[in-house]
Amino acid sequence: MRIDLTTEPGDPQRPNEDYVSVALPASGRGGALVLLDGVTPPEGDTGCVHGVPWFTARLGGTMLELSGSRRDMPLANCLAESIRRTADAHRMTCDLSHVLTPQATVVAGRWDDAGDDAVVEHLVLSDSVLLMEGTDGRVTAILDDRIDRLRAAGHLVAPLRNVEGGFFTAAADPDAAQRAVTGTTPRTAVRALAALTDGAARWVEVFHEGDWADCLALLRKEGTQSLVERVRAAEAADPGRTAFRRGKPRDDKAALFAEL
Repeated sequence: MRIDLTTEPGDPQRPNEDYVSVALPASGRGGALVLLDGVTPPEGDTGCVHGVPWFTARLGGTMLELSGSRRDMPLANCLAESIRRTADAHRMTCDLSHVLTPQATVVAGRWDDAGDDAVVEHLVLSDSVLLMEGTDGRVTAILDDRIDRLRAAGHLVAPLRNVEGGFFTAAADPDAAQRAVTGTTPRTAVRALAALTDGAARWVEVFHEGDWADCLALLRKEGTQSLVERVRAAEAADPGRTAFRRGKPRDDKAALFAEL
């Protein structure tokens, strides 16, 4: 098994709001990956004294622990419990009902290594991406495309966060976990996984340097650090966002590649 991951802030003067990690249990039975992209709030009050980096570290760490240790729990249930525990950790000091309370996109994957019924589980909530490479070489992008569909329909997406008919992130409501895109694939059909926050996925989605299959091939050949550096260079070459439209000139980036 090969595991490779990289994360860096978009602005070295600001804390990184992304989180990425992997767990390989001591039992040797499979593993789990978790990747979060913290939602940067506009300037002003968020109702929380801790901030987004604290939230993503707390939520990501709890999700990783549960995904690795509670293999009897579906990933959506692991996420719901992680949201609940994180909310409990600051509900006495912070206003969790605030519309800008810290929140994040979530990608999780979990795999078994033994047995005829071994599977790879996946979960994607909001606009980060999980890539799955089959043993036939085909690469599938597992996406939660609700934001893209809303934008294509001409909606302003900000007012539609965590409301019916809109899109969902992991914030303070455990029920949001049940809105995630989830599924399972036979373990024997999967060769590799890759997880990207939208800052790293800009290589495909914004700068159009290749498709998802090209992206996974780059991760395998050159590693996650190379992908992050390529995106950073593309951002630096277009500081005014005139050639490539995007919300932020530079974004936090996190990428993980797991060759199973």
